[in-house]
Amino acid sequence: MRKLFGTDGIRGVANTEPMTSEMALTLGRAAAYVLRKGNGRHKVLIGKDTRLSCYMIENALAAGFLSMGVDAYMVGPLPTPGIAFLTHSMRADAGVVISASHNSFQDNGIKFFDREGFKLPDSVEEEIEDLMDSKELYDERPTGADVGRAFRIDDAVGRYVVYLKHTFPKAYKLDGVRIVLDCANGAGYKAAYEVFSELGADLVVFNNKPDGTNINRKCGALHPEVICDAVKEYRANIGIALDGDADRVIFADEHGNTVNGDHIMALCARDMIDKGRLVKNTVVCTVMSNIGLERSLKEAGGRMVRTDVGDRYVVEKMRQDGYNLGGEQSGHLLFLDHGTTGDGVMSALQVLSVMVMTGRSLSELTGCMVSYPQVLESIRVREKRELGDIAGLMERIGEVEKDLGDSGRVLVRYSGTENVARVMLEGEDEKQIKTYCDDIVEIIEKEIGTKGERP
Repeated sequence: MRKLFGTDGIRGVANTEPMTSEMALTLGRAAAYVLRKGNGRHKVLIGKDTRLSCYMIENALAAGFLSMGVDAYMVGPLPTPGIAFLTHSMRADAGVVISASHNSFQDNGIKFFDREGFKLPDSVEEEIEDLMDSKELYDERPTGADVGRAFRIDDAVGRYVVYLKHTFPKAYKLDGVRIVLDCANGAGYKAAYEVFSELGADLVVFNNKPDGTNINRKCGALHPEVICDAVKEYRANIGIALDGDADRVIFADEHGNTVNGDHIMALCARDMIDKGRLVKNTVVCTVMSNIGLERSLKEAGGRMVRTDVGDRYVVEKMRQDGYNLGGEQSGHLLFLDHGTTGDGVMSALQVLSVMVMTGRSLSELTGCMVSYPQVLESIRVREKRELGDIAGLMERIGEVEKDLGDSGRVLVRYSGTENVARVMLEGEDEKQIKTYCDDIVEIIEKEIGTKGERP
């Protein structure tokens, strides 16, 4: 069992356990030992979002890598997918992102990419964790000229912008397309603006002035109401909301309605099926994706494959079976023909390309999918007890599943990063599934819940 790594790296309140500079130093040393490959000089890229605590963690991580003879290249604030791209482009041994993604500014996190720009598998994260607790690290301390060196890459944003623009059809521009863009005061505040403006869009930009503490504060992908209201006010064609590290995106259509990842996958999948570009006519998504997506794909001659929650598990399945489109309802969208991880700006470019080429609005394009009512509740728990050991839980779930039949689903799982249980139900009758959800939540709260407020 991993003690530090969750479903998306290590995460916690900055400057408290485990997210301390001491941990980051040891983590850097262990990761250097595990990830460096081949002979000669080794190098790792270190990027970050706009949180105040990134300075502290960046320097500690860099010290860990340098102490193991690995050169550290600091790129400053850059979206997570930008680090993935540069890691592969620069033939680095690994890439590191300091970010807590959509969390509030007092939190921070650390996640890794391998030399090809993909997130590390569980087994490698476990190896790094085990090494942090061993004495093996202390036997390797290079001296003299073998100690690592630190560098700054000043043109990282420019390189990433060029890469992103190449994922948009060369024959088209965004002239006449009015976009409302919410940068969440996060890592994408420079790159996103440059990409859309250089392609000719008429931009209205919000939350692009990070100050170290305002990342994700009532803005970005967690608060799509900002772009929804702005789209109506500015009569825009589309709203685009990034999260703190810009690896996911939520949209607003021209009427100011929220458009999540499921609808975007339906839109893009159907377009790719029409063009013969969707491998095996299959989309990979998580257990959280709506039944409506599954039915939309089936109607177009496609199908859905589900994985556990977490974009890394979606990518692993896509690579395993050769698929090229996947994602999460939350806005992590994966176009493996273009990149190796979720990329909010790239995903927006794919959506915009379909709009421009077809001449259709976002609401018209997303009308191909009808969402089923979905109820989601979260419960803080004292322990992550096996679900089968919670008295009465599996029996009640079985009864609900029997009642719903093929027209609904029940999903109960634990968060990968918090002591939280999540209950999700889908069905045709929202009132009915809300009642069923309350029943299941009550059983969990009674057995392992805390007295604190729900998340």
